[in-house]
Amino acid sequence: MPELPEVETVRLGLQPVLEGHVITEARVRRGDLRRPFPPHFVQRLTGRKVEALTRRAKYILAALDSGETLVIHLGMSGRMSVYAQGKPRKLGNYVYDVAPASAGEGKHDHVVLETDVPARIVFNDHRRFGLMTLVPTDGLDRDKLFAGLGIEPLSPGFTTRYLAQALAGKKTPIKSALLDQRVIAGLGNIYVCEALFRAGISPKRLAGSIRPERIAPLVAAIRKVLKDAIAAGGSTLRDHAQATGDPGNFQHHFLVYGCEGRLCKSKCKGTVKRIVQAGRSTFYCPACQK
Repeated sequence: MPELPEVETVRLGLQPVLEGHVITEARVRRGDLRRPFPPHFVQRLTGRKVEALTRRAKYILAALDSGETLVIHLGMSGRMSVYAQGKPRKLGNYVYDVAPASAGEGKHDHVVLETDVPARIVFNDHRRFGLMTLVPTDGLDRDKLFAGLGIEPLSPGFTTRYLAQALAGKKTPIKSALLDQRVIAGLGNIYVCEALFRAGISPKRLAGSIRPERIAPLVAAIRKVLKDAIAAGGSTLRDHAQATGDPGNFQHHFLVYGCEGRLCKSKCKGTVKRIVQAGRSTFYCPACQK
């Protein structure tokens, strides 16, 4: 499933063709995502201007001038592909190819959005765990998709003090605590493994036992690994692609994730090991993560 950097990468690729632009046409080709489309979905999108394109946790949010927000979740395999209409063009930091005749007509293409750029956006999801829905903008925080979500790890509020208070007294392993979306929104398995390695903290250590002086380096490591991954276009292990269709590159910079049996890339000369925690693979170096 795409984690925060992959979702943010897709949001950035959508921004030049959605934010400040009008959805001139919306088409639903398949309705079998994990949640049914809301009533009159197409009509409620068509002709609407996107006033802002943001992200909350692993959701992309397009605030419309109608007072509703288009909520997009990529699920496990969802892709948002952007094509220029008429001729290839550079918008912002991205170059978008011309839409081929088949764009939006594929077997697993669920939703097609045309915008006044002009551009075509295609939501493809062959596993069908993604979703698109509409939520009143002023009620987003109360919607069941967002109620109870924790702090954004790249926000100013994600501080040493916040994390210390959030971890205090927790008897779960630190890795499990960091994956708890009620504590930090958007963090996933890959980047928690990488952040714990950078901070030199064992994923098996109980969250409430992390000493105060080790919290600040952990906060810094979480922020840094997320920013590095976003700059690299996210990690492509199976399905993730940027809005231009290009794969991410951060998988080439993993220090521990997927590196079982390899020598640690620090100076400790240890070997990366894999264990299973709460049904998820954890990669770490026992020699330098204490």
